[in-house]
Order: sequence, then C-alpha cells, then structure tokens
Amino acid sequence: MQWWYGHNAVAFFLTTPILGIMYYFMPKAAERPVYSYRLSVVHFWSLVFLYIWAGPHHLLNTALPDWLQMLGMTFSLMLWAPSWGGMLNGLLTLRGAWHKLRTDPVLKFFVAAITFYGMATFEGPLLSIKSVNALGHYTDWIIGHVHGGALGWNGFMAAGMIYWLLPRLWNKPLYSVSLANLHFWTGLVGILLYVAAMWVSGITQGLMLNATAENGTVLAYPNFLDTLNAIRPLMLMRVIGGGLYLTGWVVLIYNFWRTVRGAQPVNGTIEVYVEQPAPGSRLGFGGTWFNAPVLLSIFLVGFSTLWMLGTSIISIAGMIGAIITCVAGYALLYSRGKHWQDWYERLLLNALPFSLLTFVAVVAGGLIQIVPTVLIHKAANVEDRIQIPYTPLELAGRDIYVREGCYNCHSQMIRTLVPDVMRYGDYSRLGESIYDHPYQWGSKRTGPDLARVGGKYPDVWHLRHMEDPRSISVGSNMPSYRWMLKNNTDIAALPSKIRVQRMLGVPYGPLTAQQIFDEANGQAKAIALGLREAGAYVAPEKEIVALIAYLQKLGQYETVTPKAAR
Repeated sequence: MQWWYGHNAVAFFLTTPILGIMYYFMPKAAERPVYSYRLSVVHFWSLVFLYIWAGPHHLLNTALPDWLQMLGMTFSLMLWAPSWGGMLNGLLTLRGAWHKLRTDPVLKFFVAAITFYGMATFEGPLLSIKSVNALGHYTDWIIGHVHGGALGWNGFMAAGMIYWLLPRLWNKPLYSVSLANLHFWTGLVGILLYVAAMWVSGITQGLMLNATAENGTVLAYPNFLDTLNAIRPLMLMRVIGGGLYLTGWVVLIYNFWRTVRGAQPVNGTIEVYVEQPAPGSRLGFGGTWFNAPVLLSIFLVGFSTLWMLGTSIISIAGMIGAIITCVAGYALLYSRGKHWQDWYERLLLNALPFSLLTFVAVVAGGLIQIVPTVLIHKAANVEDRIQIPYTPLELAGRDIYVREGCYNCHSQMIRTLVPDVMRYGDYSRLGESIYDHPYQWGSKRTGPDLARVGGKYPDVWHLRHMEDPRSISVGSNMPSYRWMLKNNTDIAALPSKIRVQRMLGVPYGPLTAQQIFDEANGQAKAIALGLREAGAYVAPEKEIVALIAYLQKLGQYETVTPKAAR
C-alpha cells in the first residue's frame, strides 16, 4: 500500500496541479486558445482513473502477487496514451506562435516543461515493463526519472508561471528578460547534466549488479562497492548539474526582487460576466450516475475485474463482457456524442456530482487492488513463511532505522531474480514482512539489501560499521552514526507503540508496561555484554544497541502452511 499511495502522491500532487497550470497559463502566454478542449477532458479523466492502478509497477519481481504486478504494468502502459495526448495538447496550443519562443522566456520555460512531461511519461511506462524494471529498479535510473519530471516539468512550469505573473501583479515590466533567459539556459543545462548522470549511473549499476560469469553460476561483481566506485564520477556530474539548476533559481529570486522593489502591487477590480445556468440544467443524483458514459465505465471496470481476478468460466465471461462494453461504447460515442457532450457540460455546473465521480474514479483502482490482497488472498500471499514479531527492543531499533532514513539507501526485498538471490540469499516472501508497519521494501540501493542481514555478521561488526563505515567497508558512501553510541533509546514510548502495533494486527500478547521494559532491558544487557566480550564497551541503554537488535532480527521467520496462515 505504501508504493500505491507513494506513487499516487506523485500523480496527484506533482502532475495534475501542474497540468492545471499548463492548461491555464499556456494559452495566456501564447495568446492562443487550448488546442483541443475535448482532448483535455479525455486527458483529465484518463489520468484520474488510470493513475491509481499504476503503483505496483514499482514492485515488479518482488513478493507482490503476480496478478497485481501485471495489473500495475498494464495500466502503466495504458497511461502512455493520455499523458502524451496532454503533452501534444499543450505543445499544439502554440500553433501559429512558435516564433515567440525566440524572445519570450515564459514560453521557453513552458515548452521545455511540457517536453520534460512527455519525456517523463514515456520513461515511466517504459520502466514498468518487467524486463526493463529488472535492470532499472533499485538504481539511480529511477532517481533520474523522478528528477526529470520534478525539475523539468514541475520546476520549469512554476518558473514560467512566476515570470508571467510578476509584471502583471506589480504592473511593472520584468527587471531583466536577459536574466530570465539566463535562468532558462542554466537550468536546462543543469537538468540535462543531472538526469544524464542518473541515467548512465543507473544503467551501469543495473548491468553490474545483474552481471554473472561462468555460465551464470557466479556473480561478476560480488562486492557491492564495485558499483559505487564505478559511478563515483557520475555523482560529481550530478552535483554540477544540480548546482547549475539551483543557480538558475537564485537568478530568478534576484530578478524577482529587482522587479518588485519600489513597485506597488496591483490593487483594482474588474467586472466578470458569469452566465447563469438555465433552470433545470443542473444534474441531480440520477442524471449523474444513470447515463451511458458512467454506466459503460462501471460495466467495463466490473467485467475487467472479473476477467483479471476470476477463474475459468468467470474470467472468460468477464473478457467477453469487457469487449462487448468497449464496442458498445465506441458505437454510442459516434451515434450519441452530442448528447454526451451536453451531459458533461451540465455535469460541470454542479461541483458535487463532478467531485463524486472523480472520487469514485480514484478510489476504484485502489479498492480492486487492495481488498483482494488484504482479505481474499491473504493466506496465499503469505506463501510458506511468516514474520516473527519484533521484541520491544527490536521495535525500538526499527523506529531508529526509519528515523535515520536507512530505507533511502537500503532495500529489504530480495527480488525473484537470479542475481538478487545469488547476492543476498533466498527471495523474499510477502509473509516475511507482514507485520512491518510501514514496510521497509525500499526503492533505491545505494547500499546492499538487508532482508537477510540478520545473523550474517556479529554484533560488534554492526557497531563498528555504524561508528565508522569506511573502517569496515572501504570506499563506502555511508555516513557515520556516532550519535547512536551517545543517545539513549526511548524505552518509555514502547508500551504505546506496541499497543498501536497490536491494533494493526501484530500478534503481541498481553504485556504490562513493566514487562515491556524488563524484556527490552534484558535483551539490551545481553547485547551489551556480548559487545564487551568482543572488546567494545557500550551501555545497554544506547540507541546503537536497539539498532543492532533490529538488524540481527531481519530475515528471521517461521515456516507455515497456507492453512496456518489463514
């Protein structure tokens, strides 16, 4: 569920609002109407409905059920069409005004931003293909993809909007068009350097980590640090690109300040004519739901769900129903298209029906994916292993691990890929992290996977590694965490944490607060005693002890049968 909502946060906070900026400001800057209003409507509803299904494409080749992986990949590929439709709609709005690009920095920013949107929405579906995902995921390629969209699409659209608004809000010409152009070119070169560095380093990482030798029997690069040393120059290139991009925004801030200095904000009124809808033109409940576009969409989703989740006869019936619905929808579009247009215009007159339809379109995908996974197929998804719940001290260590952001560099998910299994151990099962709230599957490997690190190294190794990583792993990028040897673990919060974990379904037995404290202190003293015997002296109440307890627990599980998992 993390990645479903994590990915959709990108969709609904970094995509749809910026599309609103594009559809509003691009026509104003170009002094041209939007190329196609109909295409913008199709673009909106397609994104709202399809995007929520695409989250699993970040979890391909993992413990996620296969049907969910295929669903995420399929809907991600479907997103290609509406995304590029929106991109073309934005660019074609400039028809007859392309000559303005030579002199207008606002249009430069907007056109470049829309181009980056097209590039990012091409790359996203590409990375959702399983074979490409096996190469690119957990590498810098994903980081490059995200930053291409964030810096190019979001950042440049915001810059163009600011440059367009400044003269109008303060009724004063922009201080320097030349500085705005300098911002554009500096930012553009910075983005290209940044993203190119991430692409190259990501593909290099993927190739090296997946490379095998001797007919696939051994890893070609068994030491994870080999990949870091190979991409180190590209990290410097990333810093240079990011620095150039940041410099561009410093130029904007200076230009902003010089423009508004001594100027007065515009303070006036303007009359706007608002056409009143005809009596009876607003849609009620029945008119909103009981009409061809909505009913056809519901039938298509229902039949498609039966097709994907059903078995034998039910699946075939769902497939036939989906095909018939698509044919019927295509026929009705051309025979009753004008009626559909009238219905949509009436829909926009009332915010409530529009909002309800949008909410249903967003929620549908999440419910169809999450409910079967959590309820219907829970036992099958657990497979043959189930996680052993954390002890109180291990739970405290897990929270320290999350607090320090260790999941940003380390995954806890061994994929069902031969190189992953050869490098880290047996592939992960969903049941092995069933009690993790939130999951620590991760999305990037700047360091090795930790799903089976428990018991791999002695306690003193973890202590020295956190205290001075390069004394253990020469060439590591990991910072030291010496404060964990000084700060005390927050044991007092454990009873509340365990109470919340129990509410989330973790099978903790009835424990009093004193029993929780005694168990945590007892385990901490045992770890501290073992460290002392190895020549390291750490007080049992220190955070490093709790973190060691957590790391040593990773990869421990109980073997269960599907019946027991129920």
